[in-house]
Amino acid sequence: MTEQSAPALKEIFNVERLHHIATEMTAVYPAFDAKGFLKHANSGLAQLSVMQRMARVSESLHAVIPLDYAQTLKLLYALAPRLNSAFVSLFLPHFVASYGRDDFNRSMAALKYFTTFGSAEFAIRHFLLHDFQRTLAVMQEWSLDDNEHVRRLASEGSRPRLPWSFRLAEVQVNPELCASILDNLKADGSLYVRKSVANHLNDITKDHPEWVLSLIEGWNLDNPHTAWIARHALRSLIKQGNTRALTIMGAGARAEVKIHDLKVTPAVINLGERIELSFSLESTAAVPQKLVVDYAIDYVKSAGHSAKKVFKLKTLTLGAGEHLSIRREQHIRELTTRRHYPGRHSVHVLVNGERLGSAEFELRA
Repeated sequence: MTEQSAPALKEIFNVERLHHIATEMTAVYPAFDAKGFLKHANSGLAQLSVMQRMARVSESLHAVIPLDYAQTLKLLYALAPRLNSAFVSLFLPHFVASYGRDDFNRSMAALKYFTTFGSAEFAIRHFLLHDFQRTLAVMQEWSLDDNEHVRRLASEGSRPRLPWSFRLAEVQVNPELCASILDNLKADGSLYVRKSVANHLNDITKDHPEWVLSLIEGWNLDNPHTAWIARHALRSLIKQGNTRALTIMGAGARAEVKIHDLKVTPAVINLGERIELSFSLESTAAVPQKLVVDYAIDYVKSAGHSAKKVFKLKTLTLGAGEHLSIRREQHIRELTTRRHYPGRHSVHVLVNGERLGSAEFELRA
């Protein structure tokens, strides 16, 4: 059976969705020019990316609503709970970032409200660019809010390397600027918030790994929420075999294990097929040991050289003399972030950052 392709992400903002927005806008504002809105929003829609379509909705509303910013915000407040998609609601904070930068207090209140329906992580960054200290002070207050969506916005919106957005140069240079936000959230009870804090810290490891390591070394990792953040925040450093990161996770010592029956099957594949990595670990230690097990693939590149990509397998405690069988399937297919080229690909098993065994598969032209 062939796999059915998922709809393009940009189709979240398709013609049907635009009609939904127009219908709900008319319900809260009977004088709404739905025809004008749809004409403006649909122009060249097919050529626009998902984020461009989101921006187009915001721009189209502004083009046809003959009210000032404060009056329009009241309508958007009423519209927000009527929208049938959390992602679609991103056009609401986009409107705030586009037209409300000179009305700071009203705009901060609007972003705090709109983020509960989806997220305002992209919009808040424009205010950080415009007035960094004033905006950051508000976000520090948000990090103590009762609502998990608001707390997450404090962390996610201030990430130095937020995907799909521009980098925050000030935070990238000096992560200490957001330290109070991260400290307030380091044991947050919401997984939604903890994921953001971990991703924020993982961003920082790209520029200031020692800062993150020192920060986490000062945390109480007996708290399971804090330990979860630490583990996920250090994932890039752990993949690199960073000794301090592995030590924080209790896996800094050299693994006392043997690897058996390592193989990759099938040995030859076509693009779009799957491989299975399988092996077993045997503990040679006299006591239980904490192990971080990863694997890496040396992907063949267009010029013939290879580039390593590390993938997580599992973190575990292996008892004295214990055996453990591990299997992992991976789909070798084209991605927006990775192109594949024919040739021999090596697969390596890494335990506590050390390469313990390798196997290969051939990708056909």
